[in-house]
Amino acid sequence: MQIERITAAPASPPFPIYSDATEELLRAHRSETSERDPVAAHILGVLSGYAYADTATMAVMASRLGFGESVLVRVSQTVDAMLIFSTAYLLQSRCGRVAVLCYRGTEPANLGNWFGDADVGSQTIDAVGERLIVHAGFYRNVRATRWPVLELLHGAARPLEALYITGHSLGGAMAVIFALGLAVDEEHRILRDQLRAVYTFGQPLVAGVSASRLVASTRPRLFRHVLGRDIIPSLPPGVWGSLQHFGHEFHYSDGQWKRRDVVTAQLAGFREASRATLAVLAPARKRDAQRYTMSDHGPHQYVAALRPAGRVTEFGDRG
Repeated sequence: MQIERITAAPASPPFPIYSDATEELLRAHRSETSERDPVAAHILGVLSGYAYADTATMAVMASRLGFGESVLVRVSQTVDAMLIFSTAYLLQSRCGRVAVLCYRGTEPANLGNWFGDADVGSQTIDAVGERLIVHAGFYRNVRATRWPVLELLHGAARPLEALYITGHSLGGAMAVIFALGLAVDEEHRILRDQLRAVYTFGQPLVAGVSASRLVASTRPRLFRHVLGRDIIPSLPPGVWGSLQHFGHEFHYSDGQWKRRDVVTAQLAGFREASRATLAVLAPARKRDAQRYTMSDHGPHQYVAALRPAGRVTEFGDRG
């Protein structure tokens, strides 16, 4: 287990992107009926994208967003033989009122990480009097760093008012499973009450159909973002077990994120997945004709689509 702590330095012009990112997140989701917040989505999308980087880079991006002098803690656990590749970043604002828990997604060059994603298995969680089926590989990675993260959240020096959980791809799946854990565990009821929302980007399926009833009973706010023809939200395929999305799903269309009542369905088999992977290398015309593509899954694509009009990018330009 590795735990690394760093304080984000104040940003210099043209940053920060938001004059006070802490206040932006405190403003969002004050009530149970709150809708998706575009500023919160942008902030959490950028953090999810840069969770693939090292701690210093993540701290720089947090500062550029408007979290200057915030504390960033990286908790990681790697056990290759057990297919554990778990990294969580916990960002707490300078005042201590806001915390963002951000999970790293699948590392593209890490073959073991991909094997862990493929380990669907049949893991269950005790959930409000019933057994909730979850993706075994994703669940194992959440469990690997769960206790240190919980200790950090409970041990915050200042009272926490708002907790957000987020992640891209595998990171999004881990964010949802961690939130479900808070929903069913009375020991962490305080954190459940502090949880404002869960925002995920390109998140795969994580749980069985009974999760829908659990979500309805606990009312967490889950906002899932699906960009273009990203295939990952349709995986793993049904031949590995029936899973179902839940929460509010938003698709990017005509320059806007629009809510869809019909959520992304699980693919039946592997054929579409293999085509989507190979489409990345195909000529543009053939690639554009595919129903799905891996090209739309990149975290940089999500970050670009989430940026509100008029805001500088995390690189300091308006392009």
